[in-house]
Amino acid sequence: QVQLVESGGGLVQAGGSLSLSCAASGLTFNNYAMGWFRQAPGKNRNIVAGINWSGGNTAYADSVQGRFTISKDNAKNTVTLQMSSLKPEDTAVYYCGVKLGLRLGVHVQVSEYDYWGQGTHVTVSS
Repeated sequence: QVQLVESGGGLVQAGGSLSLSCAASGLTFNNYAMGWFRQAPGKNRNIVAGINWSGGNTAYADSVQGRFTISKDNAKNTVTLQMSSLKPEDTAVYYCGVKLGLRLGVHVQVSEYDYWGQGTHVTVSS
Protein backbone atom coordinates (compact mmCIF):
# COMPACT_ATOMS: atom_id res chain seq x y z
CA GLN A 1 0.00 0.00 0.00
CA VAL A 2 1.00 3.61 -0.42
CA GLN A 3 2.99 5.03 2.47
CA LEU A 4 4.36 8.52 2.95
CA VAL A 5 6.72 9.25 5.83
CA GLU A 6 7.74 12.81 6.66
CA SER A 7 10.84 13.75 8.60
CA GLY A 8 12.93 16.79 9.42
CA GLY A 9 10.63 18.86 11.57
CA GLY A 10 11.69 20.49 14.80
CA LEU A 11 12.17 23.71 16.70
CA VAL A 12 13.97 26.59 15.03
CA GLN A 13 14.38 30.28 15.72
CA ALA A 14 12.83 32.88 13.48
CA GLY A 15 15.04 33.53 10.50
CA GLY A 16 16.39 30.00 10.54
CA SER A 17 16.07 27.13 8.10
CA LEU A 18 14.75 23.58 8.05
CA SER A 19 14.53 20.88 5.41
CA LEU A 20 11.60 18.48 5.41
CA SER A 21 11.69 15.19 3.57
CA CYS A 22 8.91 12.83 2.54
CA ALA A 23 9.78 9.27 1.61
CA ALA A 24 7.24 7.42 -0.51
CA SER A 25 6.71 3.71 -0.99
CA GLY A 26 4.09 1.46 -2.54
CA LEU A 27 3.76 3.43 -5.75
CA THR A 28 5.67 4.25 -8.91
CA PHE A 29 6.83 7.55 -7.49
CA ASN A 30 7.98 9.21 -10.68
CA ASN A 31 4.47 9.13 -12.15
CA TYR A 32 2.73 11.26 -9.54
CA ALA A 33 2.30 14.85 -8.47
CA MET A 34 3.11 15.64 -4.85
CA GLY A 35 2.49 18.44 -2.42
CA TRP A 36 3.38 19.83 0.97
CA PHE A 37 0.59 21.18 3.14
CA ARG A 38 0.44 22.52 6.67
CA GLN A 39 -2.10 22.77 9.43
CA ALA A 40 -1.82 25.10 12.37
CA PRO A 41 -3.84 24.47 15.56
CA GLY A 42 -7.48 25.28 15.00
CA LYS A 43 -7.03 25.96 11.32
CA ASN A 44 -7.61 24.12 8.08
CA ARG A 45 -4.94 22.26 6.18
CA ASN A 46 -3.60 24.47 3.40
CA ILE A 47 -1.20 24.20 0.52
CA VAL A 48 2.41 25.17 1.04
CA ALA A 49 3.89 23.95 -2.23
CA GLY A 50 3.03 21.57 -5.02
CA ILE A 51 5.11 19.87 -7.68
CA ASN A 52 4.17 18.04 -10.85
CA TRP A 53 5.02 14.45 -11.69
CA SER A 54 8.37 15.18 -13.32
CA GLY A 55 9.47 17.80 -10.83
CA GLY A 56 9.66 20.41 -13.54
CA ASN A 57 6.75 22.60 -12.42
CA THR A 58 6.01 23.97 -8.98
CA ALA A 59 3.57 26.27 -7.25
CA TYR A 60 3.72 27.98 -3.86
CA ALA A 61 1.41 29.65 -1.42
CA ASP A 62 1.90 33.40 -1.47
CA SER A 63 3.01 33.34 2.16
CA VAL A 64 6.03 31.15 1.42
CA GLN A 65 6.95 32.27 -2.10
CA GLY A 66 10.64 33.08 -2.24
CA ARG A 67 11.39 31.41 1.11
CA PHE A 68 10.48 27.76 0.51
CA THR A 69 11.53 25.40 -2.28
CA ILE A 70 9.92 22.08 -3.17
CA SER A 71 11.85 19.46 -5.09
CA LYS A 72 11.28 15.86 -6.17
CA ASP A 73 13.92 13.19 -6.50
CA ASN A 74 12.39 10.46 -8.58
CA ALA A 75 15.43 8.23 -8.16
CA LYS A 76 15.16 8.31 -4.36
CA ASN A 77 11.35 8.41 -4.11
CA THR A 78 11.48 11.55 -2.00
CA VAL A 79 10.02 15.02 -2.07
CA THR A 80 11.76 17.73 -0.10
CA LEU A 81 10.66 21.09 1.23
CA GLN A 82 13.55 23.43 1.91
CA MET A 83 12.41 26.22 4.22
CA SER A 84 14.38 29.36 4.94
CA SER A 85 13.75 32.73 6.60
CA LEU A 86 11.26 30.98 8.82
CA LYS A 87 8.67 33.01 10.70
CA PRO A 88 6.61 32.20 13.78
CA GLU A 89 3.53 32.02 11.55
CA ASP A 90 5.12 29.06 9.75
CA THR A 91 4.54 27.00 12.89
CA ALA A 92 2.32 24.05 11.99
CA VAL A 93 2.19 20.34 11.33
CA TYR A 94 3.51 19.77 7.82
CA TYR A 95 2.11 16.96 5.69
CA CYS A 96 3.10 15.58 2.34
CA GLY A 97 0.51 14.21 0.01
CA VAL A 98 0.35 12.36 -3.27
CA LYS A 99 -2.23 12.74 -5.99
CA LEU A 100 -2.82 9.53 -7.89
CA GLY A 101 -3.25 9.84 -11.63
CA LEU A 102 -0.50 9.40 -14.13
CA ARG A 103 1.78 12.31 -15.01
CA LEU A 104 -0.34 15.15 -13.77
CA GLY A 105 0.49 18.79 -13.29
CA VAL A 106 0.69 20.73 -10.06
CA HIS A 107 -2.30 20.44 -7.72
CA VAL A 108 -2.92 22.71 -4.75
CA GLN A 109 -6.24 21.65 -3.24
CA VAL A 110 -6.37 19.36 -0.21
CA SER A 111 -9.38 17.55 -1.67
CA GLU A 112 -7.41 16.55 -4.75
CA TYR A 113 -4.89 14.46 -2.84
CA ASP A 114 -5.30 10.75 -2.23
CA TYR A 115 -2.76 9.76 0.41
CA TRP A 116 -1.09 11.61 3.27
CA GLY A 117 1.79 11.11 5.61
CA GLN A 118 1.47 11.32 9.38
CA GLY A 119 2.88 14.83 9.53
CA THR A 120 5.93 16.43 11.08
CA HIS A 121 5.86 19.31 13.54
CA VAL A 122 7.61 22.57 12.79
CA THR A 123 7.83 25.19 15.53
CA VAL A 124 9.38 28.59 14.85
CA SER A 125 10.16 30.64 17.93
CA SER A 126 10.30 34.42 17.89
